[in-house]
Amino acid sequence: MKALSIRQPWAWLIVRPDLAGAARAAAIAAGELKDIENRTWPTRFHGRVLIHAGKGMTRDEYDEAHATALHIAPQIVFPARDRLERGGIVGAATIDDCMPPGAHSSPWHMGSQFGFHIVNARPLPFVECKGMLGFFNVPAEVATQLRQMHELGAIA
Repeated sequence: MKALSIRQPWAWLIVRPDLAGAARAAAIAAGELKDIENRTWPTRFHGRVLIHAGKGMTRDEYDEAHATALHIAPQIVFPARDRLERGGIVGAATIDDCMPPGAHSSPWHMGSQFGFHIVNARPLPFVECKGMLGFFNVPAEVATQLRQMHELGAIA
């Protein structure tokens, strides 16, 4: 299973575990879920990917992300910094395109970056996992744990 490590609170903005059902659909329509992951490098990868929340997050990174998110979607209610899960799998999504710098297909796309277009993002129960740079294969024990959670109905 492929994963992509994303620093918090950006990972939270992609999977938005605070939303379900009709509220989630409304938030997607209103642009309240981050639908672009910005990177300095392009990808040809398309498909389902696990969202890994990186362990590191400084106060400045949190504050900057919070300010950016509120500029894009002022109605977002951000979790406290110490409530964000870090150092593991927090969700899954599909990457269906890689936008070139300047394409600006979404308010979440930074103009100087490549934008991995994200659809069908959803939260998963937290599973501790060491991250890596770029796309990486999760360890077999993490994949097994996720499959077992799915079989037991913890993951829809």
